[in-house]
Amino acid sequence: MTNPYSYQDRRVVVTGAATGVGAALIELLAELDVAHVTVLDVKAPSGPHDTFLQTDLSDARAVRDVIRAIDGPVHALFNNAGVADTQPPRTVLSVNYLALRTLSEGLLDSIPDAGAIVNTASTAGGQWPAHLEQINELLDIDGWDAALEWTDTHLLGLGVAPYFFSKELVQVYTMRSSRPTIRRGVRTNSVCPSPIDTPLLADFRVSMTDKLIDWNITETNGRLVTAREVATVLAFLGSPAAAYVNGVNLNVDAGFNAAMTTGQVDFSGLA
Repeated sequence: MTNPYSYQDRRVVVTGAATGVGAALIELLAELDVAHVTVLDVKAPSGPHDTFLQTDLSDARAVRDVIRAIDGPVHALFNNAGVADTQPPRTVLSVNYLALRTLSEGLLDSIPDAGAIVNTASTAGGQWPAHLEQINELLDIDGWDAALEWTDTHLLGLGVAPYFFSKELVQVYTMRSSRPTIRRGVRTNSVCPSPIDTPLLADFRVSMTDKLIDWNITETNGRLVTAREVATVLAFLGSPAAAYVNGVNLNVDAGFNAAMTTGQVDFSGLA
């Protein structure tokens, strides 16, 4: 019987694999007998991979150029790269949302039937219903520069940090795009982790404050999620084991959102 979790004979593309979750993912994919891994990042990964294409994911031209440089079928695209609000707002929106969208749409024709697009979102994007009208307005804009101009004009008025808004965009984009992609035989899902024990956590402690991060940890199960724990869920969604899973923003948060939705979270720690 074929192992539904195996990546044997499968070719994948992973963004942001030099450190953190992406680095854990390419290690895991090697264990799952992946046939070929192409990494897109500004830094070369030290983990197992076949092709490294140095790419500045904040640069529209660089992203479009790398799409043309990717050879062969892409059975799974893992849009994993992300930056925190220690970077300028335009960089945050470009890396976290626009590069993800451009790669998803630009590589769609290279993804064969039963392939997958897996986005790394965040629990930070969970408040998207409060901004759905504006999110849909932005998602209706196709052009990279035009989208950045929209955020220049509207983001401050929304009262939401660029990182949080970028992850709201990813969650809604995942749901919106899953309908047309599944009609092409391609599943689109996202993983939404709570704070992760990776080098990027230091940036989040600066941009979100220690108080918010530590409160979130306390209100879940008292520890951070590991990069490996997030990578295993990404690998599941990209594998044949998730063949009928589509349009899902899957929380990897030890039940924090479930507790918050059912009124079991103590917000006094944020006072």
